[in-house]
Amino acid sequence: MIVQDTVLRNEWIVACRSVDVQDRPIQATIMGERVVLFRSEEGIHAFKDLCIHRGAALSLGCVRDGKLVCPYHGWEYEASGACVKIPQLPAEQAIPGKARAILYGCAERYGFVWVNLANQSPEFFALPEFEDERFRNVIWGPQTVMAKPPRVVENFLDVGHLAVVHEGYLGVETHMEIGDYRVHRNENGVIRTDEIKIFQPDPDGTGQAKHVYYTYEILRPLTVKFTKRDAENGNLMSILLTVMPLDEARSVAYGVLSFNYETNLSDEEIISFQNLIFAQDKPIVENQKPEDLPLDLQVELSLKCDRASIAYRQYLTEMGITFGTA
Repeated sequence: MIVQDTVLRNEWIVACRSVDVQDRPIQATIMGERVVLFRSEEGIHAFKDLCIHRGAALSLGCVRDGKLVCPYHGWEYEASGACVKIPQLPAEQAIPGKARAILYGCAERYGFVWVNLANQSPEFFALPEFEDERFRNVIWGPQTVMAKPPRVVENFLDVGHLAVVHEGYLGVETHMEIGDYRVHRNENGVIRTDEIKIFQPDPDGTGQAKHVYYTYEILRPLTVKFTKRDAENGNLMSILLTVMPLDEARSVAYGVLSFNYETNLSDEEIISFQNLIFAQDKPIVENQKPEDLPLDLQVELSLKCDRASIAYRQYLTEMGITFGTA
């Protein structure tokens, strides 16, 4: 079933990691749409995974001289989507103008491939850490979850659950109180919280329990971020979370973990820890009711510590997001 949400179709949606697209085309399912991704010397491209001739999946084909070749009858499509070769057609006969693949907007950014189903090229959100040589960036994902994207995103913005769901890792039961904080919007439309003081048993791998300071940001409807600051040594660690709607019921989460200090951990160890944390969140979001995030703030009881998630719900209302909301 195709997910119908005009706003999201006009957004950049993460499709996969950049490293996932190499010499052969691959298939990604985004909002219920089958998409084929392939590389040429010009870059990366995205088409509807459908040959106009007999409905074959173009992702089963190959890339030849920069063109996507259908696995069924060998039709060749160039980067613009135009079919430039039909082997069965006599040389003197022109290729029909209708012989085109359906083109989607496509870009590589921040270690990922992004697709715009409306074939638009909106401006990307900023991720300064990825361009800053002082930061080490680790790509995380994919992680599939049986929940709709707004529930997955809001869980990430929920500071109150850290000492409960992630007790012993991101919080402790003796320090569960969350102080009040405010939410602001800058001139670029980014929604950002004040720093929130959180006590953690081992925030930087040194084994020293201390308070650290979290700042949450809402960048786009399906892309959010937090930055953790250690006031004692200036260490910064951030996580960007971006969520792909796979279909009407499932989401796929990806992330970028950034550090301006030596973690003494390999990429694999960092990814393993993030997988552990996500595995703790997963049964929570997969069992929340209703499955659609209520945008009416009177439906669920909120506290002052929920200001970030309240701001997110208000933002989705303002943006006109209908998928995964109620």
